[in-house]
Amino acid sequence: MFQTQQKVIANRYPAWKYLLLVVVTVIGLIYAMPNLFGDDPAVQVSPAKSVTFDEDTRQQIDQILTQANLAVKSSEFAEGRFLIRFDNTEDQLKAKSLLKDALGRSAVVALNLAPATPEFLRAMGAQPMYLGLDLRGGVHFLMDVDMDAAVEKAYLRYEDEVKGALRENKVRYLSADYENEQLLVKFRDVDSMQAGQKVLQNQFGEELKAVANQETATPLVALKLSPSSIAETKKFALQQNITTLRNRINELGVAEPVIQQQGERRIVVQLPGVQDTARAKEILGATATLEFRLVEERGDPYRAEETGYAPHGAKLYKFRDGTPLLLQRSVIVSGENVINAQSGIDPEQGSAMVNVTLDGAGGRKMLATTKKNVGNRMAVVYIENRVETIEQNGEKLKKRITTKDVINAAVIRGQFANRFQITGLDSPQEAQDLALLLRAGALAAPMEIVEERTVGPSLGQENIDQGFMSVIVGFILVLIVMVWRYKTFGMVANLALTLNLVIIVAVLSMLQATLTLPGIAGIVLTVGMAVDANVLIFERIREELKNSSIQTAIYAGYEKAFVTIADANITTLLAAIVLFSFGTGPIKGFAITLSIGILTSMFTAILGTRAIINLMYGNKRVEKLSI
Repeated sequence: MFQTQQKVIANRYPAWKYLLLVVVTVIGLIYAMPNLFGDDPAVQVSPAKSVTFDEDTRQQIDQILTQANLAVKSSEFAEGRFLIRFDNTEDQLKAKSLLKDALGRSAVVALNLAPATPEFLRAMGAQPMYLGLDLRGGVHFLMDVDMDAAVEKAYLRYEDEVKGALRENKVRYLSADYENEQLLVKFRDVDSMQAGQKVLQNQFGEELKAVANQETATPLVALKLSPSSIAETKKFALQQNITTLRNRINELGVAEPVIQQQGERRIVVQLPGVQDTARAKEILGATATLEFRLVEERGDPYRAEETGYAPHGAKLYKFRDGTPLLLQRSVIVSGENVINAQSGIDPEQGSAMVNVTLDGAGGRKMLATTKKNVGNRMAVVYIENRVETIEQNGEKLKKRITTKDVINAAVIRGQFANRFQITGLDSPQEAQDLALLLRAGALAAPMEIVEERTVGPSLGQENIDQGFMSVIVGFILVLIVMVWRYKTFGMVANLALTLNLVIIVAVLSMLQATLTLPGIAGIVLTVGMAVDANVLIFERIREELKNSSIQTAIYAGYEKAFVTIADANITTLLAAIVLFSFGTGPIKGFAITLSIGILTSMFTAILGTRAIINLMYGNKRVEKLSI
């Protein structure tokens, strides 16, 4: 017992603790270092779907920039896209406009802030942490929801329900089609029309207003959505799009995004610290979804393409290479039935594919269809909607463009339900994007990005510089006071305090977290707590020196102050966890940095300083402490 006590009071640390401290310090320095190099204003040029960049594209881009006398800092081609760095934002903005006009829809041109991290650090996976819109800025999108398309989609949804209701009640009708913002149901005679009107009023009276018309060539019933139904449809479309955007942004891995409704049809999206703005723009605005239809084998697709008329019950579609194909009008399942999708590589063909999982309803429909159609072909239709603004006669008009491509038409070899694969995609990137969109859900209506800009710091660069300067001045003052008050021990505390800041920055960088002003407040608070821990330890050592030997005083100072320090830090950590659990946005940012800072300060203020003190005074005959 006496030997054990002597060994403890000798204030020695085992070698593994020193090794741990060295390893943590080295890792912290490596992963905190990228934050010293800043960013370069850059323009990112990514290929549009089914477009591949090659050497001709590089030469075209170089020629455009050379003719405009724009000084390029560097240009790199990686992962199928160009990243062109500039020395200033003026050249960056000018280059973006020129490239966007020259490349058109064959490319997605976007502003970027590319980290100027050296290659050797990037090779180790070291990246700077993201800064929020209030510090660094980011990307701001203002998106307009096409409400006309949302209403049209509601009518198309009622189309199948109306047909089903008439069939169930054995009312014969000729057709039911959406025309001129109404659903027109045509009948053979007046009696059928009256019977149909009665059925439709009874079943859809609250949502649709049924008006009979005998003046036309064939009797018909015009169904129109009630004003309340239209308002509800538009409200649902806006809320559904906000939810889908939030899911997509989560898939992109953007921390603390801002997604807010603006007015009755617009959505504001702010992505702080985003790195790949081109991909963000493409994913946010995309309205891609899928439809699964059986191939209509009885007709001739080439003749249908030539004449413009498809057989009854069939519609003409085309593969991406232009080959026509007849598909049945009825949809088996669509993207709305997809609950999970993962991209991968087809082991047999070596091409990109997507593994799809359907919900219960979709799985039952797919099972019923495949059971009856083994040996027949089923096609996968890729549908993409976009809204473009065109200028006509001096006025800006919105034009809705829908593309429907058959990406796969394979023979049904056996029965399957809610799990299967989609092949026939052009590239692994397209498979990843399609899987992402299917997982996040389809937009209720197409959207157009009506405003896109890179946002500067909201407080202004001058105020931000002053804020950082105040932190630095305060930090230096703390260092001076600690050295004045505690001499050598104060210098050790300052060294631990600096290491604490380095480790916090390194952890935030490794997590690729977004640092905001509330986050900085959390860091400042942890710096204060780290200093407080050392003050408690050093004051305790001073007290113990009055009645104990130097080695005993050092040992007692750390051991007895530990309980007080642990209590204070644990209660603060619990408060931070509660803030993170129930808070949103800035509150979570504050809670994250506070939690990380508490853990790192415990490590540096206790383990770090004691390791250095033990190295300086441990197991030595010391006449006087510099404290």
